Amino acid sequence: MKNKGFETFCKWLAERTGSARTFSLAIAGIALWAVTGPLFHFNDTWQLIINTTTTIITFLMVFLIQNTQNRDTDEIHIKLDELLRASKDARNDLMALDDRTAKQLKTLRDEYTELGRKQPGQQQ
Repeated sequence: MKNKGFETFCKWLAERTGSARTFSLAIAGIALWAVTGPLFHFNDTWQLIINTTTTIITFLMVFLIQNTQNRDTDEIHIKLDELLRASKDARNDLMALDDRTAKQLKTLRDEYTELGRKQPGQQQ
């Protein structure tokens, strides 16, 4: 159940951090930091504040972005699997590609590339 709370939090946070309002707040924060430079004589502590802040935010955003990307990828795969399942002529074995090796995936990709080249009416 804790995982559900984390997912809900990540979804909420991703929506907020991806907004124009958050971007504007970040710009305002950087502007405020820059304006205070003369006040602190551009010393090492003044520089350390922006370096530390941006490092921490970047570190945390990596996990948030990965969580969001994983969720989006899962959603896309489920939708594609449903399209394959519903299509009469689809190869249902393609719904389980997760266990294939990189070499097997490349072979399939090459096969479909070749099929695409053979399609009538396609420009080459």
